[in-house]
Amino acid sequence: MFGMKSLIRLLRLMTRWERWLLLALCTIFVLSFLGLLRVFYVENTVLAPASGGTYIEGSVGELQPLNPWFIVQNDVNRDLVSLIFSGLLRYDPLSKKIVDDLATLETSSDSRVFTLHLKDNIFWQDSTPKKPHPVTADDVLFTFQTVQDPQFPNVILQQNFRGVKIEKLDDRTVRFTLDEPYSFFPSNLTLGLLPKSSFEGVPVSRLSLTTDFGYKPVGAGPYKLKNLTQTELSTEVTLERFQRTLPPPYRIDRIVFRIFSDYSSLLSDLRNLQGVRLVPRNEKGDPIIPRNFTAREYTLPQYVALFFNLDRKSLQDEKLRLGLQLGTDKKALCDSVYQPVLVDTPLLELDSTAWQYHFDPGAAQGALFASNWNLPEKMRLQQLLEQHDANKLGYLHAPPVASIGTGSVLTLTGSLKDVPLGSHVNGIAITQDATASGAWKVILPMDTGTGALHFGTNRLRLTDPKGKVIDSAYVFRAQTLIDYNRAMEEQRLLRLFLATRNELQSTIQDVTVANLFLENGKLRLRRSDDPLPIRTNAAGQQLVLHLLTSPSPVEYPKIAMYIQEAWSHLGVKVVVDIPKSRDEFQARLLKRDYDVLLFGQSLLDNLDSFPYWHSSGVQKVTGDANDLRQDAYNLSQYRSSRADALLETIRRTSDETERETALGALRSIIKGDVPAIFLYSPLYTFAHHNDILGIELGSLSLHSDRFLTLDRWYVQQNRQFVAGKSWWSFFPWLGGFLHGQNAH
Repeated sequence: MFGMKSLIRLLRLMTRWERWLLLALCTIFVLSFLGLLRVFYVENTVLAPASGGTYIEGSVGELQPLNPWFIVQNDVNRDLVSLIFSGLLRYDPLSKKIVDDLATLETSSDSRVFTLHLKDNIFWQDSTPKKPHPVTADDVLFTFQTVQDPQFPNVILQQNFRGVKIEKLDDRTVRFTLDEPYSFFPSNLTLGLLPKSSFEGVPVSRLSLTTDFGYKPVGAGPYKLKNLTQTELSTEVTLERFQRTLPPPYRIDRIVFRIFSDYSSLLSDLRNLQGVRLVPRNEKGDPIIPRNFTAREYTLPQYVALFFNLDRKSLQDEKLRLGLQLGTDKKALCDSVYQPVLVDTPLLELDSTAWQYHFDPGAAQGALFASNWNLPEKMRLQQLLEQHDANKLGYLHAPPVASIGTGSVLTLTGSLKDVPLGSHVNGIAITQDATASGAWKVILPMDTGTGALHFGTNRLRLTDPKGKVIDSAYVFRAQTLIDYNRAMEEQRLLRLFLATRNELQSTIQDVTVANLFLENGKLRLRRSDDPLPIRTNAAGQQLVLHLLTSPSPVEYPKIAMYIQEAWSHLGVKVVVDIPKSRDEFQARLLKRDYDVLLFGQSLLDNLDSFPYWHSSGVQKVTGDANDLRQDAYNLSQYRSSRADALLETIRRTSDETERETALGALRSIIKGDVPAIFLYSPLYTFAHHNDILGIELGSLSLHSDRFLTLDRWYVQQNRQFVAGKSWWSFFPWLGGFLHGQNAH
């Protein structure tokens, strides 16, 4: 047998060059073999997500105690709570449906009874092998019945469970019974469960102050709190994967949230982040992200609108509201704040292409013309037209303008065929004119005495012998030459307007209301530097609207100033009110202390518009602060029995066809009533490093919903053989490979 000794003997007999050649051939063989192994491995395996790794995300905000009961106004907390806690149900952004989470759901046919069965082997995060802590029906009752307690601090959350009967059927089953059908109720059951044992002895009224639990939370979610540290730049919260049997499995071991006080601090540390929540934008509206990051834009079921306070008398004029809507260039407005997703209705589940808003300045002026508010030029012109008709028609004729000094008189004449002797003008008897047969005359004095003409516009009344007024005329008495010239110019423009209106003007310029300007009570031609007029009503009150908005987000003050400028061209003076503090803004919001409100509303995952447009959401403004409701979300104070009935149907029905029909009818009613001008749905950007894979956002209802698909995310990969392949498949593959090479 050829052994090691024989090989050594052979090598000794070989020359040095022969040994080098043999070594080279062996090296080529080994490298070729390894290369074939690699080709085989690559061709017969695929990259697959692997468990492990860390995801680090930066956000701007303030960390507060982590408790599902108290996260309404804090999006940073929502992110953390969504991972630490789980609810009975959860929203699935991919299917856009409410699905099972810690429990399975059974719903009665009338949408009144909801029965939840807890899944097996569900434990709280403080559970240990020696001391297991399972999630039970008692924890479910504690979570929701606590919310129903009159002393519960969160009134906004409390309203979701008013009138709901909660019963424990057994250790793993709970039933919720409603007084009336409510098809959207499952959305309320996405609230994160809390362990009853963690709050033993804590009064309900002080639950919001339980910071011990808030900074060492215990939930049943896929991740648990590992540590919380404060650095020079940020607050750092580290979560680690909680080992639970509940599907789906999560791959990323650790999630680190770095919470900065402002975006400048965040951007200065961007190299140490793998994700950025709510990416800021530059002056051009582009998201500020590095090249190795991917930006994902999304919208939430939200809209920003200009809400008309329909309790204000001026805004009860439907034509005025319509004119303001038609005269608002939403496209230009939204472009100015880089918000491209325009909306035309608050019913976001509907296809808005069925009714697209169109900016129409001409139609806007037409609607405003038909309103109770008119430009002063139009009102003055209308007055002149009435006076012109009065002077032209009837028995009494007078010059429209007279320059009569002190001590002078105005003589008027007429026919005795029409006006008998014994008649009077302004209380002065007419006399027969000796210079003209069949004519009468009357002499009106200046300044004092019966029938005297004062400076300004005078109404002359012709009365018959019985004292009945049979005709009227108007004379403007000028006090100065300047007044006289202005009045004569006004009469000239009146004649041009009449000629233009009657299409008689051909050689001289046309004159319309738009060409006129009111100055010192008289019309003249408008100049380019003339200020824009403000509309007034019949009582002479100017149309001044107070627009309230908040200082954040930064788009709101910009939009408010845009509206102020745009509506000034419609003859509306807008006073922009931006309170300095959030508390002051909220106080004015609650009191409905505004004519127009620039604000946003969120429909969440159920897209329920009921709280915002049903009359039950109208604020009761009595002057007593105790009467104000925190849950009065009807910001327009909109009342419509037809809309109420449809909103109730939409909430009640589980029939999709009936719901769609009601939504369509409701859209038409809101469109016609114009309780608000709907502007846009805010566009947000979430950015992540290109190494973070598997991200699929879907249709989010909250910013934190991006973590509802976290089970799909991964940062590590490994190769796995495809079905039917293994290392034992190498030699058959090699035979085929060599055969293919030879054939080639």
